[in-house]
Amino acid sequence: MTGTGAGRRSLKRRLAAGERLHGVLLRLPSQTLVEMAGVAGLDYVVVDCEHGPADTIALQHHLTAAAAHGLDVLVRVGTDEPALALRCLDLGAAGIIHPHVDSAEDARRAVAADHYPPLGRRGFATYSRAGRFGTVTAAEHLAAAEETLVVAMVETARACAAAGEIAATPGVDAVLVGPADLAAECGFPGPEAVGELITQAHRATGEAGRAVMAIVPDTASARAAGEAGAQLVLYNLAQVLMDTFASLAAPASARRAGRP
Repeated sequence: MTGTGAGRRSLKRRLAAGERLHGVLLRLPSQTLVEMAGVAGLDYVVVDCEHGPADTIALQHHLTAAAAHGLDVLVRVGTDEPALALRCLDLGAAGIIHPHVDSAEDARRAVAADHYPPLGRRGFATYSRAGRFGTVTAAEHLAAAEETLVVAMVETARACAAAGEIAATPGVDAVLVGPADLAAECGFPGPEAVGELITQAHRATGEAGRAVMAIVPDTASARAAGEAGAQLVLYNLAQVLMDTFASLAAPASARRAGRP
C-alpha cells in the first residue's frame, strides 16, 4: 500500500536480499488469526480467495489488521481472474498468487493482471486504498506498485515440466507447486512420484533465478523446505490447527477407551 510501513522493505526486496520468509495460508476468515500471525512475528499471510471465501469486504478488514502489525498479505485468486486480482491489489495486497499456471503464456497473463503498463494491463487508480485514497502522486503509486509480488502456482505434470519457462517469465517472482492438485492430476500416484515432480519444478525455478514457495504442514517440514532452498515457506494453517486439536483431544480419547 502506497505510503505505509515507513522503513519496511517489501517482500520482493527481502527476497532479493536473500531472506527466508515464513507465512501462513489462511482459508478461515478471521482478523484475529491475522493479528496473531503478526504478533507471533511471521512475515506474511496468504488469504485464500480460491478455495476460501472470495469476499473483498472481509479481505479489506484482513489487510487493515495486517497493516497494523507490519504484516504483508498475499492473496490467492482463482484461475485467470484478473478482475479479482485488480480489486485485491487496489485494496493493498502485497501480491497475488495465481493458481493453475501451466505455461509461459499463462504466466504472462498473470503478470499482466498484476502490473501497470508497460509490463501489464492493470487498470490505474490512485483513489483506492492502495493509493491512500488519492493522496499520493501517480509517480509514487507507480513506484509502490513495482513492488507487487507475482507468484505462479504449477499444479500439473505439464506445468512442472515447464516450470523453468514459467519462472523465467518477466514479472514472475516466485513459483509455488500445488501438491494436492498435482497429485490429483497425476491420479494420486504416491508421494515419491509427486515428490520427484516437485523437486523438478523447484530446481528449474531456482535455475531461473526465482524464489521457491513451499507449502508445509509443520515446523519439521518447514526446516526441510528451507534447507532445500525454499525462500517462501508457507504453513497450511488449517492442517496445523487440526493437528493441534487432534493432539489436544488424544488424552480424552484415550481415557474414553479405558487406556491409562
